[in-house]
Amino acid sequence: MDRMAIKDLRGLFITGTDTGVGKTYVGALIARALRGAGRSVGVYKPAASGCRRVDGRLESDDAAALWDAAGRPGTLDMVCPQTFAAPLAPHLAAKAEGRTLDPTLLRTGLEAWRGRCDIVLVEGAGGLLSPLGDDASVADLAWDLGFPLVIVARNALGTINHTLQTLVAAAAHRGGLDVAGIVLNSPSLLRDDPSVESNRAELERRARVPVLAEVAHGADRFDADVDWHALTRFPATHFSWRNV
Repeated sequence: MDRMAIKDLRGLFITGTDTGVGKTYVGALIARALRGAGRSVGVYKPAASGCRRVDGRLESDDAAALWDAAGRPGTLDMVCPQTFAAPLAPHLAAKAEGRTLDPTLLRTGLEAWRGRCDIVLVEGAGGLLSPLGDDASVADLAWDLGFPLVIVARNALGTINHTLQTLVAAAAHRGGLDVAGIVLNSPSLLRDDPSVESNRAELERRARVPVLAEVAHGADRFDADVDWHALTRFPATHFSWRNV
């Protein structure tokens, strides 16, 4: 596959400031919002670990949630072509099973969505610097795919530091990753954390990208209307399949 292979596929790359911040939850809300706006949506989680065995095959709960939110287009294998059981970074989970994480498939698996959808939402594993190989990270995959980042941040004490560090990492990586904005999510109900009332204003003041929306704990929608389609982009000109 060369850099022209999916130039006609618009997308967003959903990453997080940490694991467990609600990337899948937010990704599913974006998929539903796009469908509600009349868009056909593809969803792609290139690799998943910590999967459970269902009818003799490994299945990612995150991939299934994204697939359901998108209206179950294609097949679940198209959503997540590489699944592993151990709750480790995907390349380590693969080694634990005597397998290998395929770096080429991480990228070329996206081709399955070409011609099937208006927009594809890609969800990375963990945060930007989470490993996806002995010498590769999620940031490398995001750079190669070339879609703008949506950074999901946990609305809790510490999120200002975590979010700004993620933005620094994005800006520094291989000339810079484009960031569409931040979504502040509340994956748990924190009654004794006063920072939840001020985190958004602090991020809006300190970050150089917009806070697109906020998601309250258990909410089934964003607190603001976001034109997600307008934030999508065709792969950037640096799209190259390097490190494959």
